[in-house]
Amino acid sequence: QVQFAESGGGLVEPGGSLRLSCAASGLTFATFNTYYLNWYRQGPGKERELVASISKPDIYTKYIDSVKGRFTISSDNVQKMVYLQMNSLKSEDTGVYYCNAGRAVGVVDYSWGQGTQVTVSS
Repeated sequence: QVQFAESGGGLVEPGGSLRLSCAASGLTFATFNTYYLNWYRQGPGKERELVASISKPDIYTKYIDSVKGRFTISSDNVQKMVYLQMNSLKSEDTGVYYCNAGRAVGVVDYSWGQGTQVTVSS
């Protein structure tokens, strides 16, 4: 059974930084190394949106415009971990952050984890 466990969220002031981690258990190394690994978020009263994607075979990364230059997605293919470094945080980055994997960008092939809450507020 594939499970994602997100951690690293918290309360931070505007302009601050957080590093989110996601442990992907149950995924084979082949899947982890070939699928797109994605971070999503769901803000208060908003739909869940794709924030960042990475695919190591393509050395491919993609970000939504609002986080470009501030967020960096990375992965550890040995530990099967996915990270999201978030800098210069803004109040609009507030939400629950989830990770997942899929065969293509924006495709979700597995059940959602609990997510990790990020709150940006002074």
